[in-house]
Amino acid sequence: MFFNSIHFALFLPIVFIFYWFLAKGKIRIQNTILIIASYYFYACWDWRFLFLLIFSTVLDFYTGIQIFEVNSIKKRKIWLWISITINLGFLGVFKYYNFFIESFSEAFELIGFNVTLSSLSIILPVGISFYTFHGLSYVIDIYKNRIHPEKDFLNYSLFVSFFPLLVAGPIERATHLLPQIKNERKFDYLKAVDGLRQIIWGLFKKVVIADNCAMYANQLFNHTEHYSGMNLVMGAFFFTIQIYCDFSGYSDIALGTARLFGIELLKNFAFPYFSRNIAEFWRRWHISLSSWFKDYLYIPLGGSKGGAYSRIRNTFIIFIVSGFWHGANWTFIVWGFLNALFIMPSILMKNNRNHLDVVAKGKILPSFFEFTSILFTFSLTMLAWVFFRATSIGNAFTYIQRIFTSDLFLFPTVFPVLLLSIVVLFFIIEWLGRENSYAIEKLFLNRPSFIRYVFYLLLILCLFLFEGKGDQFIYFQF
Repeated sequence: MFFNSIHFALFLPIVFIFYWFLAKGKIRIQNTILIIASYYFYACWDWRFLFLLIFSTVLDFYTGIQIFEVNSIKKRKIWLWISITINLGFLGVFKYYNFFIESFSEAFELIGFNVTLSSLSIILPVGISFYTFHGLSYVIDIYKNRIHPEKDFLNYSLFVSFFPLLVAGPIERATHLLPQIKNERKFDYLKAVDGLRQIIWGLFKKVVIADNCAMYANQLFNHTEHYSGMNLVMGAFFFTIQIYCDFSGYSDIALGTARLFGIELLKNFAFPYFSRNIAEFWRRWHISLSSWFKDYLYIPLGGSKGGAYSRIRNTFIIFIVSGFWHGANWTFIVWGFLNALFIMPSILMKNNRNHLDVVAKGKILPSFFEFTSILFTFSLTMLAWVFFRATSIGNAFTYIQRIFTSDLFLFPTVFPVLLLSIVVLFFIIEWLGRENSYAIEKLFLNRPSFIRYVFYLLLILCLFLFEGKGDQFIYFQF
């Protein structure tokens, strides 16, 4: 079930009515309704994988209790590694088995051996990377004595499978979401309106911008040999906009939907394309994943402690693992490696914690230095996205090589004026709202209500006028 589908448009109000009007504030009934809705939501993709989600939930619920209750450190480690091994084992089989088989075969062929290894026709369970990380963070936090295990299976099940975040995040923490699940929730009209506002904005980003940018990005990436260098620059630009509006659009819809039910999810994007360096970009892009890797991989490896070698090693590890998390293709690993290279100057000079504030806070325009820093960071990010989008490393290098030809400075033949105008207007709105949780959170709130509603109606009208192909969200494949 897609957020940008008629199915979801019917599903959401039905769940909302049952949740607020039939449950009448009874927290356990409300949670039961959300569990049923979440399992139905997931089963719409492929009901067979619902059993995998339930098994993972039972596994981490039980191992969490065992880790907490046993006194022996050795037994605590055994239960922890049972959870980690099984969770990562499922992830490895479904997501990476064929990748490793093909990579081993190719490696042996390079040294003259012809090895035939059987691959499997495996369907990747949607959202497996996300709910696996939910469970892993939960059991690790219990092992580290950061939290106590949840004794109510219904509450824990909802933490893992809450439908707004189930298939593409944000990756929640038990310390943040479980207390909200366990505590009484009362309907708040202003929060519900704010949730609807964020949903509309997320749909606009996905349907109007991301899906339409995707048509041009696909055209240029799939037929690289037919286009000039400047056209290919436009292709990289279209994909850069597409992936941001697609993924942050999903996050906006997820956060807005959760708010309709009185639940606040973790913020996942903070206007990353206004970053002044790559370190700032990664504090603002896919925040829940970046913080997950920091807390459960980077810091245990030693973080920024120690000498330059340790900082370099740990940085490359988390970025390469982050790339591998995104998919079973060497292109993602190269993408992670490139981002590690781009962030390395900040790590070595120990200024990666600069720019913690919003750029040009309280000002209409950035300074010249801020503007050039944003433009340079955006360009580096766009270059890395070429590898993320390409089907192979060879195709990525071919794409980049074709950019730097004699026709680089010719005016592009692929230049959709209307779409680019909408993108420019979109970035103006994002810039004006960059100090808020999402761009239109407070837009026109100090103006007459008539102006606000006209703006919202225009956004909704655009959903129908500029509807793309209705593609699924990019991050569903991860």
